[in-house]
Amino acid sequence: MIKACLFDLDGTLLDTLTTISYYANLALAKYGIEPIDKERYKYLVGDGAKILIERMLKERDCFSAELYEKVYGFYNESYDANPTYLTEPYPGITDMLCELKKRGITAGVISNKPDYAARSVCTAKFPEGLLHTVRGQVEGVRIKPDPQGAYMTLDTMNVKSDEIIYVGDTGVDMVTGKNLGAYTVGVQWGFRDSAELMENGADEVISEPHELIKIINKINI
Repeated sequence: MIKACLFDLDGTLLDTLTTISYYANLALAKYGIEPIDKERYKYLVGDGAKILIERMLKERDCFSAELYEKVYGFYNESYDANPTYLTEPYPGITDMLCELKKRGITAGVISNKPDYAARSVCTAKFPEGLLHTVRGQVEGVRIKPDPQGAYMTLDTMNVKSDEIIYVGDTGVDMVTGKNLGAYTVGVQWGFRDSAELMENGADEVISEPHELIKIINKINI
């Protein structure tokens, strides 16, 4: 019986690609580094801000420990000052979350996005009460695909891993879901394609948010 859904955030609930690329390129420009095409960020994101900045600098063949610290600090400072800038829910997401709530299905978020930004943007972009728990990256908790943070999130939602559907848009998310022992659903509207999702363990792949409701109905017959 499915009692809850645990969602990734960037590329799953929220279209943040323009936001991420804007702040990332702003940080690069600050230090005289050529910007990176927005579409390329689909393959640089997914493992948290620290790894994003490392990948960006290596993409431009200019990585050094000193430059990394500067770019990382400026990126975080800029992003945290206005994390909702250019970010919106994907079409149909809010309606899907409302339907989950109507059916008594709890919704939570586990993200590799820094915790402050994850919480801030969810508060700003979703009506109060649709998301029971939002957890981003915090120091001392291993990032996805390690399931540590996800297990902590499930504890606050008072559900077990075999009572949830884990929903995400990248291979990292699919591995996270499998590491949890959860039924894992990949979404095609995010940052990666269906081939990556299936190769990394997706039980199903959907192209529209409302399809998640159909999957819950099928499992909960």
